[in-house]
Amino acid sequence: MNSILRVIIISNLIALPGQLMGSLSKEVFPKSLASTTEVDTTLNLDESRNRFPEILRDAKLLMSEVVISDYNKDTLEVAYLLSKIFELLIEADQIGEMNLEDKEEFDRFNRTFTNLYTHNLITVQNINAPVMAEKLWSEISEAIEIEMGETKFTVIEDRDGHMPLVRNKQVDQFINYFQTKGKKQFQIWLKRYEKYKGLILPILAEHEMPEELIYLAMIESGLNPKAYSKAKASGMWQFIYSTGKQYGLNRDWYMDERRDPVKATHAACKYLKDLYKRFDNWNLAIAAYNCGEGRVLRASKLHQTYDFWQLHSLPRETRNYIPYFLSAAIIAKYPEKYGFKAETSDPFQYEIVELEKSADIAVLARVAGLKPSVLRDYNPELRQSATPTIKNYPLKLPVGTRENFLSAWNAIPSDERFAPQFIVHRVRYGESLWTISKKYNISIHDLAGVNKIRNKNRVKVGQKLNVPLKGGQIWGNNDNGGPPGHTKRIYKVKKGDTLGQIAENFNTRASKIRRWNNMKYGSHIIHPGKKLVIWVK
Repeated sequence: MNSILRVIIISNLIALPGQLMGSLSKEVFPKSLASTTEVDTTLNLDESRNRFPEILRDAKLLMSEVVISDYNKDTLEVAYLLSKIFELLIEADQIGEMNLEDKEEFDRFNRTFTNLYTHNLITVQNINAPVMAEKLWSEISEAIEIEMGETKFTVIEDRDGHMPLVRNKQVDQFINYFQTKGKKQFQIWLKRYEKYKGLILPILAEHEMPEELIYLAMIESGLNPKAYSKAKASGMWQFIYSTGKQYGLNRDWYMDERRDPVKATHAACKYLKDLYKRFDNWNLAIAAYNCGEGRVLRASKLHQTYDFWQLHSLPRETRNYIPYFLSAAIIAKYPEKYGFKAETSDPFQYEIVELEKSADIAVLARVAGLKPSVLRDYNPELRQSATPTIKNYPLKLPVGTRENFLSAWNAIPSDERFAPQFIVHRVRYGESLWTISKKYNISIHDLAGVNKIRNKNRVKVGQKLNVPLKGGQIWGNNDNGGPPGHTKRIYKVKKGDTLGQIAENFNTRASKIRRWNNMKYGSHIIHPGKKLVIWVK
């Protein structure tokens, strides 16, 4: 579908706000791939350029696809595209400090994207997307204006070692919202609460923290380990990269520990404990979790009080935050009293298997007798289709599967257990990072990141690149027609392709491609669109 048709569909079929429509029509649609390839092969561009613009370009293109898929009510496609956009936003975060131009561009895209999924996507209401908690919070923040004044409230619960739960006019506004417009989503949160409470509450107790803090994760992410926000916060506790790193949450090409519910909960306990030591007040500590310590300290000095309800100068979002938290805690404590049904869910319980080397998710799932998606749900920190290269990586498995897994795992030949980490590619004349990424079916951003290439336009002939191999590859074993040590690729023939040219691109021979695809000898005719099986060393 060409760019003109996309613009017609978006402008005529979806009633988007002017700012969003302007962003889509002017920014979403990138130049052709042909022109991109020409740029990539230029070797004398400014060294200061980075790969951020390409990430943002890809995100904008995916956003246009989201709008089209949403209009066609393709819920699964919308969910998939949103997840890809969030991955790209995380990738942009990994680049490091942005220059002023990049930051302005990123902020514009964030506003447009947030406005899109918050107000204009019909299908988002029907999916368990990582944006739902933020979407609900955005709607509430716009709908409710807290008027802070003299502190008057009714105590619902106040026990030693716990946070006091109180109701006042402001809290009641949020309770009313959850009972009406937000009821469907809050019911999902209650189900997740039943799933994760057996994991989170013992960790809170270990750190001697009030158990009510579990509701902080509820309002931050809906207790979704894979949640990602417009502020580039990730995971159940919505850590940004810098704060996560400060509290021991690592992130690399293979994994993001902000999405690990166990490690992230331990980190959140340490962070909240530090905030409580500073303020000696849970309302202020939670407010600081939302807007930062500096703002809360300045507001306290300005108003000469540590009573949260008197801090009128706090940002509107933070003034809403404590009533939001309290309303969620009160409803979750007494769901039936407020018109919600009591939920049941299988608890998130697991057993650990330590892997000495990286392994394919597909192979691990098959050995464990699980679907790959289930294994990923137990290990949400994994970003690739393979486990990390670290020694003794603790893979989580459903309770009761460990012994059978180990028996089956030990029976697999060692050369079939583990995922090779990298292959080395020597850059040839005319190749660019873009063409190499397409050849190995890997993101250009990952390829640049693994090789620490800031300016993706500067690759030299003869340069050796480490190409990371994602898990889930099909490896040749003679029985499936592929030579050992080779992985299976599917190549779609393009107009003008010849068998010899394709063979040269994949560093193989035309005769082998004919054999792998049952093509008669002497037959050189291939048609555009035909899919060829190619085994790559």
